[in-house]
Amino acid sequence: MEPETFPEELADALVAVQRLIRRRLRPQMSDPRLRGAEVELLRLVVTRPGIRISDAAKELYLAGNSVSTLVNQLAREGYLTRETDPADRRAARLLPTPAAEARLGEWRERRADLVGRQLARLAEADQEALRAALPALRQLAVNLHEEAEDS
Repeated sequence: MEPETFPEELADALVAVQRLIRRRLRPQMSDPRLRGAEVELLRLVVTRPGIRISDAAKELYLAGNSVSTLVNQLAREGYLTRETDPADRRAARLLPTPAAEARLGEWRERRADLVGRQLARLAEADQEALRAALPALRQLAVNLHEEAEDS
């Protein structure tokens, strides 16, 4: 692998893995089918219950009206509830429902099972290489997040 092509090849590999995980799991999941942005919002609300719509938009790098649309869809499906923010009565705080937590739990479990099966098919040296790359990949994610915040 040429040094000048490494960034592109790494990005392509990461995108391909994520896309294939989603495609493999989507048919196994119960309806309604959730889009990527909906899942991202649900994951954020589960990890930060009570987050405001404006903060969720900033965290996800989406327009506020886009997040509002996602919130409306997820609330209709029974995955999110809104409550008035006591600090600012004009703002809403988002809370996950038990259905959202169950759905994300099911997704995580199926994803771990799928990836675990595929990792087991790799040679031990490849498994170790991936394990050793995790800290660097996590730092890459932090760096990307920080750069996005600075823009």
